Amino acid sequence: MQVFAEQGRAPIKSWTDGVELDPNALGQLRNTASLPFIFKHVAVMPDVHLGIGATVGSVIPTKGAIIPAAVGVDIGCGMIAARTPLTASDLPDSLAALRTNIEWAVPHGQNQYKHAVAPIGEQNAIMDAYKIIYDRHKGLPNPGTDWAGKIVRQLGTLGGGNHFIEVCLDEEQRVWVMLHSGSRGIGNKIGSYFIELARKDMRLHFINLPDRDLAYLSEGTQYFLDYWNAVKWAQNYALVNRRIMLERTLDQVQRALWKTWETEPMPVEIAANCHHNYVERENHFGENILVTRKGAVRARLGDMGIIPGSMGVRSYIVRGLGNAESFQSCSHGAGRRMSRTAARNTFSVEDHVQATAGVECRKDVGVIDETPGAYKDIEAVMAAQTDLVEIVHTLKGVLCVKG
Repeated sequence: MQVFAEQGRAPIKSWTDGVELDPNALGQLRNTASLPFIFKHVAVMPDVHLGIGATVGSVIPTKGAIIPAAVGVDIGCGMIAARTPLTASDLPDSLAALRTNIEWAVPHGQNQYKHAVAPIGEQNAIMDAYKIIYDRHKGLPNPGTDWAGKIVRQLGTLGGGNHFIEVCLDEEQRVWVMLHSGSRGIGNKIGSYFIELARKDMRLHFINLPDRDLAYLSEGTQYFLDYWNAVKWAQNYALVNRRIMLERTLDQVQRALWKTWETEPMPVEIAANCHHNYVERENHFGENILVTRKGAVRARLGDMGIIPGSMGVRSYIVRGLGNAESFQSCSHGAGRRMSRTAARNTFSVEDHVQATAGVECRKDVGVIDETPGAYKDIEAVMAAQTDLVEIVHTLKGVLCVKG
């Protein structure tokens, strides 16, 4: 662990030994550490890279304030993974048909369901809770318009960007399903709306910040309470979203590979369903505080987590070690080492085909920005956080659906 301590700022404690730390990301971290409500220090995970306002791969502990842009606009983004009783020997020589079936069962990119697939009771509970939030903030999407349908039709959908669904094999050749997504369009709207409210608050009170995206909401104010309720709603939406996608993906896997699926459903073990873009009330160093994990996973002693690599490389199921100095956290993945634009300018389709050899996935120009070379070395990232987590399972992807 490295420590960056400067007068006028909270210390920055960084788990980046053996991993490149972008000077621009360090500058962002210094900006965050200069805020007066930072508690103890800012913790930096080995997948750290430049973000909007706050750095991706950072753990930001605060007392009395929340930074909406640190939580971000994909509120509750995270991972879910499940192990099946299937083994590599159950897989066909070609996984192309299974990928097509998963892509049909789970809308991805800008697509959504024509008709909502979540149980009616769950849809109603989600929308009733959302209407309470909207009644206080008419600037959010109106549940009385097409947005009501959109919210429930996007429940159980993947989205685009770095979101994915993977079929993997572990060290025992057992088949896993793992996926990555968040709170979809409605989470984006909630995050963007409150980020702008926080900026307006800063202007109203003549508060100067090193970066306008570090605008915050002070605890005890109405906007803080409203944001807290909205962000908790969006984080729950993200959990449900991942659960439904997992169910629909597993359904396709068992239909294709589990011979008795019609009479004897395939048993599965869910290893974890964890956020990595979120805020929570927690107790650290004997005090009750707010912890924002922007690209980080909670890793209390015994907590199960998921640290994915990029397409074609390893991913890890981990168990937390409860490291106090990291605010009981670990990395959320490999972390980008170059921007999407830089990746598109650096790699060719041929490079991507070679990097994803043996993986059934898209191999076209539309996913070049997600090619493995755009990300840090996952092995170096894992080596830098051996005091944060222990590896329980090592997974290797054999099929990947990208948004």
